[in-house]
Amino acid sequence: MYNYIIGKVVEKTGSYIVLENNGIGYTIYTPNPYAFKDDEVQKVYLYQQIKEDEHLLFGFKTSEEKDLFLKLISVKGMGPKMTLPMLATGSISGIVDAIERENILYLKKFPKIGEKVAKQMILDLKGKMGSIATLDLPDTDNYDELIEVLEGLGYKSKEFKHLLPQIDNSLSIEDQVKEALKLLLK
Repeated sequence: MYNYIIGKVVEKTGSYIVLENNGIGYTIYTPNPYAFKDDEVQKVYLYQQIKEDEHLLFGFKTSEEKDLFLKLISVKGMGPKMTLPMLATGSISGIVDAIERENILYLKKFPKIGEKVAKQMILDLKGKMGSIATLDLPDTDNYDELIEVLEGLGYKSKEFKHLLPQIDNSLSIEDQVKEALKLLLK
């Protein structure tokens, strides 16, 4: 089993990258191939899937993203190709939060995820996300003023930290507070 590979991205398509390492080009399926920079040496965390008729590599920018992927594919009815779009369109903390809070509507917004699979994800993973639950939080330096305002309104940081990735930090502080309050009141 591979853990990671370091190499240069020499090709990108909509679903995979080709990473060259020691003269060998590895096709690696990834949630967002365009997150990788061309012609730069990069570390890609890997998961290898071996089937009767194919050997596939799935790659991730962070080990946290890989950990979430491994948990998601352990769910009955979920496979790697079904999980990649979730990681491409959702944030790690958003997915973890949806599972922990049993937010079926959030999970159903992903391609190929219906109510049955969403319920199975919650059943299999709720309370088992471990250290992933604290990951993917944004750099709070960009949100210092927002955090201060929310705490001034009486909210505890554990109530809103997971929502920060959903708030555009380029907005004015007033708009950030409005967005945060909308999310908190859902």
